[in-house]
Amino acid sequence: MVHHKYILDNEEIPEGEKKIFSRILNAEATDIDLINSLKILSKMLYIYYKKTVILLIDEYDVPLQTADVKGYYNEAIDFLKAFYGAAFKDNPYLEKAVLTGVSRIAKESLFSGMNNFKVFTIMDNEFADDFGITSEEMKKIIKDFNVEDDEEEIKKWYDGYKIGNIEGIYNPWSILNYLTDKELKPYWVNTSSNDLIKMTLEKSSSLKEKIERLLNDEEVEVTIDLETIIVGIEDREENIWGLMLQTGYLKVEETVSLEERRYKVKLPNNEIKDLFRGIIRDWFNNKVMGNDLRSILNDLITLNLEEFEKKFKVLVEEMFSYFDIGKNTAENFYHAFVLGMLVGLKDTYYVNSNRESGFGRYDIMLEPKDKNANSFIIEFKVMDDFDEKTIEDTVENAKKQIEEKDYEQSLREKGYEKITKMVFAFNGKMVKMEVF
Repeated sequence: MVHHKYILDNEEIPEGEKKIFSRILNAEATDIDLINSLKILSKMLYIYYKKTVILLIDEYDVPLQTADVKGYYNEAIDFLKAFYGAAFKDNPYLEKAVLTGVSRIAKESLFSGMNNFKVFTIMDNEFADDFGITSEEMKKIIKDFNVEDDEEEIKKWYDGYKIGNIEGIYNPWSILNYLTDKELKPYWVNTSSNDLIKMTLEKSSSLKEKIERLLNDEEVEVTIDLETIIVGIEDREENIWGLMLQTGYLKVEETVSLEERRYKVKLPNNEIKDLFRGIIRDWFNNKVMGNDLRSILNDLITLNLEEFEKKFKVLVEEMFSYFDIGKNTAENFYHAFVLGMLVGLKDTYYVNSNRESGFGRYDIMLEPKDKNANSFIIEFKVMDDFDEKTIEDTVENAKKQIEEKDYEQSLREKGYEKITKMVFAFNGKMVKMEVF
């Protein structure tokens, strides 16, 4: 409201409204002042401009999401019902209103008594090309900003969304940040919906297997309810999928049954995969790491590797007691698990994952900030029942891969001499580590 201080100089505006406006500007407002603030502002603007106003509210659902995460949901819903009711229901100064958000909170009765709303969701065709950057728009952006060399990687990282029947929609927030930083990385990690998504996934025990499959680039068939019930959302899986779809964590690949609201969904791009891997790392750290992290990392970087392997095997046992890891997704989960552990070394090491070195891409490289410290190349491999008869065969194949692809090349070029190469081979709960 501070942007409209100029209207206080208008003599036609009643003194009562001016006093309320001033109390809001000076942070002296009562609850009633705040509830009626948009209606009062509408009236004052109407008097000033002699026109009814258009009200635009972005992320209208964020206050309720935040309130649920922070534990004051009931107070928030009571206030917002009154706040939106005053602004929309009995406001003769309002021409129209446009609200945007990532969840449709119809069942919260947030807008009770107001039945003139027209809702457009991620599944609707109308306005579909207005939700993000289209492929045609992206072609022009890539040319105008001279980033043609990154075109394919930009597509992998930020494309993949589908709005209505339009495919190839890019995330505008991430694209804007990429064009500023010129760096391919996840930018959409601290947005407003992430806290609720993380909390929901941590509470729900029914999603782990499906999240594994999604991370493995598989399609998953789910039931989706787009009318979000925030309180207890983790108790209704169809609500969780609905929230994830509307917040951009999923895309619909195929409609299985419109009547039953059954769809095949997939992760849209690398940015979202990275976010889910981060959530998984948090799961692992919260569930099985406890206070042992500092000890096990110290064993690693000081090359006390016998003790490190012993503790690591215990962690794997505990991890499997909490997660049902499918064979096809196990390598991704081990990778995410170890990455989560290694975050604790960020003050003294650069932790690199899936980057090119030599003739291929290593799994993890630990590059010490002190060139005299120990550096590490880490490779994960799950036993292949067709090609490998024993877990020892798996170890040998992983070692051969490190050597043949010369993963240590980038470390040597940077002047590192103390290079430790490690292989983790897995077969179910069995893990074998070898250093060479």
